Amino acid sequence: MGEEPGEPAVAPFKRRRFLASAAVAAGAPTAVAGPAQAAASQTDVAAADVAAAEVAAAQAPAQAAAGLGSVARLMAVPEDSRGVAWLRSALQVAVGLELATIPPYLCGWWSVKDQRSEVARMIRRIVGDEMYHLGIVCNLLVAVGGRPQIKAAAPVYPGPLPGGVRAGVTVYLSGLTRPFVRDVMMAIEAPEVSLARSVQPSPTVGEFYEGMIGAFRAVRPNLATRGQVTQHIDTDELRPVRTLDDVEHAIEIIREQGEGTESSPTDSFSDDRPAHYYAFGEIYHGRELRETDDGWRYVGPPVPFPDVRPMAPVPVGGWRNTSAHVGGLLFRFDAMYSTVLDSLDAAWAGGGHRTLGAGIRTMRGLEKPAVELMETPVPGGRGTYGPQFRALRRPRR
Repeated sequence: MGEEPGEPAVAPFKRRRFLASAAVAAGAPTAVAGPAQAAASQTDVAAADVAAAEVAAAQAPAQAAAGLGSVARLMAVPEDSRGVAWLRSALQVAVGLELATIPPYLCGWWSVKDQRSEVARMIRRIVGDEMYHLGIVCNLLVAVGGRPQIKAAAPVYPGPLPGGVRAGVTVYLSGLTRPFVRDVMMAIEAPEVSLARSVQPSPTVGEFYEGMIGAFRAVRPNLATRGQVTQHIDTDELRPVRTLDDVEHAIEIIREQGEGTESSPTDSFSDDRPAHYYAFGEIYHGRELRETDDGWRYVGPPVPFPDVRPMAPVPVGGWRNTSAHVGGLLFRFDAMYSTVLDSLDAAWAGGGHRTLGAGIRTMRGLEKPAVELMETPVPGGRGTYGPQFRALRRPRR
């Protein structure tokens, strides 16, 4: 059952979780259905359904083989056996989780024609937050003697979230539509209390991060600052973690910016902007979130859904039988994206803030070929092309 506009946005308030619960029924998040869903065009819904059906067929064998995934296996380790090696493994999984959110959010952002619109600004801010979160977990991994493997963690779209979390959620790439906001953006960020119970319970990502804090407290490892990176990322400043307090503070930032705090959906760690789930909810419902006598509801001023480039969902296996022009754009984008990932790997392998800054600048350049793809129609009237975010591997010498 879905949440109607007159129902509370979330109730009762409990501790929010950074991404989404791994316990979820197959289908859409229960807190985001309602009349606003009907406003999505039939074309949007059909495209999303086709993409989801293709992925479900392609993923079934892999999901059966993977079982509960990396997060569940890590959480199954007894607490008194979680040492530094456990922390390194857990933080590498977190690298993959953080990275996986960025490409779909970028596609939604780039598809908005008016980048000055409220919706475009909201998504841009969230992209910056996710880059910051990725930087935090990379610094934490370096602090305990690990080395982030970012390019190796790059996911293939469409597909599930890394680590075996959020079973039933398919992350695909598309232009901004209400089904995409509901089924990808909100599904990734959904707080635990908004989800239906799953037939196959498994740990939440919030519990996963809480487990990391517990392991840090128990092990109290020496935290190496050499190799950590200091860098301004959008409005945030990435800094080295030097103490256990720094570790806890850093992980709390990730948890609170995603879904909000235990007291209010509008509270985030250091500002009054809505947490990611509720910001996406405002886009989906078309109204700002407001506190009423009956709880928090999307009944505030309108949030107009923007005019967008109609990027079709990237199909399983990517775009096929493209023209030479489209094929060239796809290769150019993927080559630049691969350079970004290589720069991120190099930044935490000793390259430092200069290398990270170069990667961020290259990332900004991805917008131009992405938009050109989004303005190129797919034959057959199925919308336009869009980037695939494929990491190209360097040939062996």
